[in-house]
Amino acid sequence: MNLDYTVLWSSNSLKLSEYSPYLSTPDIIEFPTERSGQTAFANFYPPHNDDYCAPAAEKPPLLVRCHGGPTAEARTSLNLSIQFWTSRGWAVADVNYGGSTGYGREYRERLYGAWGIVDVDDCCSCAKFLVDSEKVDGEKLCIDGGSAGGYTTLAALVFKDTFKAGCSFYGIGDLFVLVGDTHKFESHYIESLIGSDEKTIFNRSPINFLEKLSCPVILFQGLEDKVVPASQARLIYESVKAKKIPVAIVEYEGEQHGFRKAENIMYTLEQEMAFFARVLKSFSVADEITPVHVDNLDD
Repeated sequence: MNLDYTVLWSSNSLKLSEYSPYLSTPDIIEFPTERSGQTAFANFYPPHNDDYCAPAAEKPPLLVRCHGGPTAEARTSLNLSIQFWTSRGWAVADVNYGGSTGYGREYRERLYGAWGIVDVDDCCSCAKFLVDSEKVDGEKLCIDGGSAGGYTTLAALVFKDTFKAGCSFYGIGDLFVLVGDTHKFESHYIESLIGSDEKTIFNRSPINFLEKLSCPVILFQGLEDKVVPASQARLIYESVKAKKIPVAIVEYEGEQHGFRKAENIMYTLEQEMAFFARVLKSFSVADEITPVHVDNLDD
């Protein structure tokens, strides 16, 4: 039977050659970790935009991205969210911290029992390596991540002092909630990453140590999220606000664990960049963006 059909849009409709002046090609970098003789990997995207040229002595700000999973992988396929940053003067390091898929079993098992330690240390080590290599500005280091990557982000902001600002998308703040509510299929998977000892779970949960968080943070959260309750983001927001540190929260009606609406995805990108620009106070955003209200900055 012959069926008539019309192709409305396909990936071939996007002629990448037209956009190549604005696309950054990643370099796979290997950097030393905090463990002697051990290295980890990241996909490093330098800023790229043929329409502009930065002053010779100026180094770009860095956004360190923490992938989810957490035993997933940051890939080098075209990611327009990353290109949003690099086309606007940012460098991006998409980190494949110890525990990531793609580097063999031994590498993936680095995270066993060490989630919240190895991933955090490797993200910080990557940022330090890029600063020491004079590829980025050490005073403009930011970090973000969603879900498990949001957990790594929050843990880095709470337990380390490497980054100047951070952004969490529906990040896991309380591991007890994750352990208690995870579905049967992943129950032993989560246990292999953090164990079952209640003291360890407590000590690895950033939400229990928010008094240590000392840099600006912006939070994006879906109000229908059943994996990470919106109450976690709200608690983090209220705690940081009480400390008189710049903080903002964006809550989306109708969004769950991961944003689906195009307008929300774009709004999130714009507001994250605008937030970093404002709290770092060292550059402005060229796009016409009306920034979201930032407590302790706009008050």
